[in-house]
Amino acid sequence: MAVKSLAYAVIDSADIDAWRRYGEEVIGARALENTGEGGADEVRLRFDERPFRLLIRKADADRFHAAGWVYGSKADYDAGLAKLRAAGVALEPASAAEAKDRHLREFVRLNDPSGNLLELGWGNIVDGKPFISPVGVPHFEMGEMGLGHVVLPAMKLAETRAFYIDLLGFGDSDEMRAFVQGGPDDPGIGFHFLHCDNPRHHSIALGEYPAPSGCIHMMFEVPTLDAVGQALDRAIAAGTHISSSFGKHMNDKMYSFYMRTPSGFDIEYGTGGIRPDWTTFTPTISLKEDEWGHHWNFGG
Repeated sequence: MAVKSLAYAVIDSADIDAWRRYGEEVIGARALENTGEGGADEVRLRFDERPFRLLIRKADADRFHAAGWVYGSKADYDAGLAKLRAAGVALEPASAAEAKDRHLREFVRLNDPSGNLLELGWGNIVDGKPFISPVGVPHFEMGEMGLGHVVLPAMKLAETRAFYIDLLGFGDSDEMRAFVQGGPDDPGIGFHFLHCDNPRHHSIALGEYPAPSGCIHMMFEVPTLDAVGQALDRAIAAGTHISSSFGKHMNDKMYSFYMRTPSGFDIEYGTGGIRPDWTTFTPTISLKEDEWGHHWNFGG
């Protein structure tokens, strides 16, 4: 009854037209017509056979709203909710109309111990329409592995990690402490990288780091290094802030760069992430973030 994947994310934005341009012209996703409940007040971005992966809603302020997680079956969903209720977690059932709008059969809303909002559901509804990138991205590595990964702020780090592992069935992939200030008095920032019931190295990471935008970053994976380089060229041409140069991570071996979204958090755009065999994998403790590269520029 473990969570299967990160199905989608919901984002609030004061400028959904900026997200439409960014989504199509920089990321390479397909912006959909106004087919959801929000009509002209939303943009949906498609990356694969799922009708949408990002839902951007018109709002007064920019903020990451919720991560949408799915179980693989109705039985797993029911068992998962029973476990959450037994632990005293407050669940808010969504209406049938809301579930239809998310392309799910059912879902509930809940918060993790650090206050991050989750939408937790089941039902992989597809519409049979092919994905065609407007800028020629061959495809995104999603499907059964889900959208990618999301890194969320978790000031109650140990409690939040336990919530995802004990109640949602995630597993440990890696643990890290990043020393960003330098010097002997730097306490470091703790991170936990957790995987779902699919081959992606991690679908969520929890960072002991405040994020006013509600998210530290999201990751999208493409199949080739050329596709990453072309995205970097598009981002620079569009005037997008490049938050980190190209580099290779220690834990998941992803080759990637980072860029700023219109809602203030970053997108990691990468390729080559490892897909461990969880029956034999031993979780790691990384002593540094990168094998090389990823030089950060937090301004912009």
